[in-house]
Amino acid sequence: MSQPISDTFAQQLLQMRTDVLAQLRGQRGGAVSRAEAAAQAREQQSDDWAKADAERDLSIALEERESAELVAIDEALKRVADGSFGLCLDCGVEIGTARLHANPTAMRCVACQEKREKAQGGSHTATY
Repeated sequence: MSQPISDTFAQQLLQMRTDVLAQLRGQRGGAVSRAEAAAQAREQQSDDWAKADAERDLSIALEERESAELVAIDEALKRVADGSFGLCLDCGVEIGTARLHANPTAMRCVACQEKREKAQGGSHTATY
């Protein structure tokens, strides 16, 4: 992949990283830790413990998803830096530009990703 194209994707990935970090901070109520945010939420809840627990579980699930997304973004930025960005990890062919625009953290071409999903029982993973 040419340097200008890699630079474009690097900028997109950096913006995605900034957005994910902002979402994580927002979910935590700013700069507080996950434990502090959970304690604050628990204190604000009245007697509806079931609702508070469900909201806490949802918040944790969203934070875990966004943390995984952050890892994928950082891995893609490493691939940009080492020159392997845009190459399928399994077969080595170039990943289509349209696929990378849709998902700049993609690590595999469509064919290899489909093979991987079939081998895993059709489950979708965050390793596109």
